[in-house]
Amino acid sequence: MPEYPTAQYPTALGASSLEKITLLGQDLARDVMGEVGFGELAFWLATQRRPGKGETRVFEAVLAALADHGFTPTAIVARLTYLSAPDSIQGALAAGLLGGGSRFLGVTEDCGRFLHDALSTADRPVDDELALEIVRAERAAGRFIPGLGHHVHKNGDPRTARLFEIAREEGKFGPHLALFEAIGRVHPQVLGKTLPLNGAGACGAALADLGLPLELLRGFALLARAAGLIGQLAEELRTPVANEIFLSVDLNNRPVPPAGGSHG
Repeated sequence: MPEYPTAQYPTALGASSLEKITLLGQDLARDVMGEVGFGELAFWLATQRRPGKGETRVFEAVLAALADHGFTPTAIVARLTYLSAPDSIQGALAAGLLGGGSRFLGVTEDCGRFLHDALSTADRPVDDELALEIVRAERAAGRFIPGLGHHVHKNGDPRTARLFEIAREEGKFGPHLALFEAIGRVHPQVLGKTLPLNGAGACGAALADLGLPLELLRGFALLARAAGLIGQLAEELRTPVANEIFLSVDLNNRPVPPAGGSHG
């Protein structure tokens, strides 16, 4: 029989042998466990370079900012799924994570990409005039600016100012955050009203300034929210509310005639 070359699948991530496990070129048991924090490790896994202390602090601030924001749809659906299938914790977590989209959590990616695209076509350093041009162009095109506005924090998202502060303290306040901040200053001139820069958008700007892959920005938001969903499920075990949520809908439904219409 002919001989075929042995297939090889290179990876710099985890690998196991009879004697040890390696991760990112490190001995997992000796060099990583108890030595590397989870946030630092998540950054390292995504970039395959170990972050500095300042990068780790900003990155972990982002994770903290996105971990939980109350009874959002992602939290409610996780609790309801657990009510329906208490034997499937993975299903409850997955349900919550699948709800991370354009309205919740996805803004982190959308804002990071928006700012990156704007900067890639800019022909000068970031300033208020550049931000004004960008806001005017988006308004003329009938598009919303990701990260601008919040349904609860209408007078200012407390996460945003704190993330700006941490990034500046660590010397990681780069062009994405600078442009986002400038948009916050100038947009009232175009929109005729003042909207807050929301925390999810600030997180996207901060992650982009850290040089993290734009394609993974939503993944980092989901990483943070996974911790929050575990907290939601742990609280559901201690203080259940999912059944009340279910019954409040089920017992208050209002039958109406079919909407009608034809299909096909």
